[in-house]
Amino acid sequence: MILRLPLKLNARLGGGPLVASASHANPLLDWSVRAFEAGRAEYVLLSNTRSLYSAVLDDVANENAARFAERVVGVIRAILEGAVRGSLTGVGSELTAEPVRFAKALDRSVTGSMNELVAYAELLLADGGLSVTEVGVRLNDLLLSALARGDEKYGTPRDAFAALVAGPGS
Repeated sequence: MILRLPLKLNARLGGGPLVASASHANPLLDWSVRAFEAGRAEYVLLSNTRSLYSAVLDDVANENAARFAERVVGVIRAILEGAVRGSLTGVGSELTAEPVRFAKALDRSVTGSMNELVAYAELLLADGGLSVTEVGVRLNDLLLSALARGDEKYGTPRDAFAALVAGPGS
């Protein structure tokens, strides 16, 4: 599994040097991470690199690289189990067998889209009426030009992730 971290977050976690890495062969195991603040709290946006399907994590201020990776894998497992209705055949074994590798961001398209997601998350969290889980749900319905398909100018992370889970040709 690949976790793509910004340099500042990687340094804070003590993750060692980041290397450039091509996309994972299984796009469900390639995720990008971005730290941000809303109010006085720190959060992390976790987005699938291909579909931008996202979750927001809180309470990450004092974690080390191993604990952070363990927590993120748990969140990704929950996302994948929900997406494939509890049957992680193939992906589940890769998720547990494969070590987590930290890498640099893939490209500016992903980084730019994550900046949009962070801005929206900051607005939702500033209100204080939503949990981090609810914020993640709302982020997955945001229209993003990076996810445009066919004649449509925009796509949502939810639809892009559903297509990714369904596999090629669906």
